[in-house]
Amino acid sequence: MGGDAAPDEIVRGAALASTATDIETMLVGDEARIQAILDQVAYNPENLSIVPATDVIGMGDDPRLVRERKHSSLVLAVRAAADGRADAVVSAGNTGACILAAADQFALLPGIRRAALASVYPRQVEHEGQDRLALLLDVGATVRCEAEELVQLAIMGSAYARRISKVPEPRVGLLNMGSEESKGGAVLVDAHARLRRQPAIRFVGNVEGNDLVRGKADVIVCEGLVGNVALKLLEGISETLGELARAAAEQRLVWRVGLRLLSQGVERVQALTDYTQYGGSPILGFEHLFIKCHGRSNARAIVNAIKVAAKGVRDRVPTEMREALARMR
Repeated sequence: MGGDAAPDEIVRGAALASTATDIETMLVGDEARIQAILDQVAYNPENLSIVPATDVIGMGDDPRLVRERKHSSLVLAVRAAADGRADAVVSAGNTGACILAAADQFALLPGIRRAALASVYPRQVEHEGQDRLALLLDVGATVRCEAEELVQLAIMGSAYARRISKVPEPRVGLLNMGSEESKGGAVLVDAHARLRRQPAIRFVGNVEGNDLVRGKADVIVCEGLVGNVALKLLEGISETLGELARAAAEQRLVWRVGLRLLSQGVERVQALTDYTQYGGSPILGFEHLFIKCHGRSNARAIVNAIKVAAKGVRDRVPTEMREALARMR
């Protein structure tokens, strides 16, 4: 029931997944509304079921309401995974509420201090075998991080990329204000030194803001405040470029011709934040997998998020992270 276009686009996405894959999906929410949407589309009832929920946590609600609204769709979905009735959770709802609900119901992986919200996004590829998607974490779960927590983010992100992107040795970078290892203050300098000593990851050193859209690193680690600002900046640039292009096309013929020549470049920039391609991003650090979708997710994005969640379960992502953390120095 969460998301800007919920429940319509969420239900349509799940319905499409039920006919296109063998993944079994539980739709948690207002049973009557969900069934009314399903009656308008094609779906496979063998792969789709409804779990009734009498309450909902809105996009603008205080995330702490998860502790009061025990029968909300989000809380019941997370509880289903915690109880073993589901293997993973997918939601396009209130981000803070998603993180808090997971923290209330799921156990943290051994040794993990705090969970992390990651962001998957398309970027340039510079090395053979690289995935076109990079992983940036944290992007909002933890505002400030200590050096050891940044190392834990790197290990979890690397483990996730190994399983999902199928890159044997993902390149890990530390987002900083310069490439020199002395940059960024005491926490980042300490984190750089610790990351360099970790045998379980392929650390490529500090990366700067302009490296986010390049192939220097497959996993980029930062504090939640920095990551959230970087992510929103990428989204803003893409949206602004699209608006400028549309406005220019309406003004003059010569501008339309110019835009046609630049169209490939415009499309590449807009692709950087096309969240429908990858569906959603993981909340890492828990024993169970949670895929958080963009609030504006449409049916296509939901289908891809469901596929990513199922892939993460099949490829034992939480187990991979647990084993990698056990090897942490």
